[in-house]
Amino acid sequence: MRKIVLMMSMSLDGCIEGPNREIDWHLVDDELHRHFNEVLAPMGAFLSGRVTHQLMAGFWPTADADPHSTGPMVEYARIWRNMPKVVFSRTLQHADWHTTIVREVVVDDILALKAQDGGDLALGGADLTAEFLRHDLIDEFRVYVHPVLIGRGKRLFPEADTLTSLRLKDSRRFGNGVVLLHYERPAADGR
Repeated sequence: MRKIVLMMSMSLDGCIEGPNREIDWHLVDDELHRHFNEVLAPMGAFLSGRVTHQLMAGFWPTADADPHSTGPMVEYARIWRNMPKVVFSRTLQHADWHTTIVREVVVDDILALKAQDGGDLALGGADLTAEFLRHDLIDEFRVYVHPVLIGRGKRLFPEADTLTSLRLKDSRRFGNGVVLLHYERPAADGR
């Protein structure tokens, strides 16, 4: 069965964006971007909310034609364009680039999507993450911690009344100071 893998960058103090939605503090250099490409290329689909999807759709469809794009950016533009995408939105009416619009997170529908053949499913967006957490649908967490304190902004993880135990699967320090913390849900037997 495919896994749902949360992939998000955040500041050391837990924010994914500043108070005015700024993300210019993200330290995505060629090394980190190549890593993202290696992880995302074999995925089966991108799952995102409307805001994240529109941010991506506003840049990546033509990023490989921009002479200022680096090699990893050109590669990612092709990955993004060709990847099936599922956007969860109550308001979005149309989306291009292999995109399916879904109005609600329905657990049975997500479980059916996981049961299909193909690569894992990359989850992005804080609001959608909160909804998937509420339904206990996330199998792995790939959190990229950037060496910056934002102070205020949108948090990646919402407050919750439940404890979710995780097992460290991997960690990696990149040359720019970003640290990947890769966690997974423990197996049924606790391992």
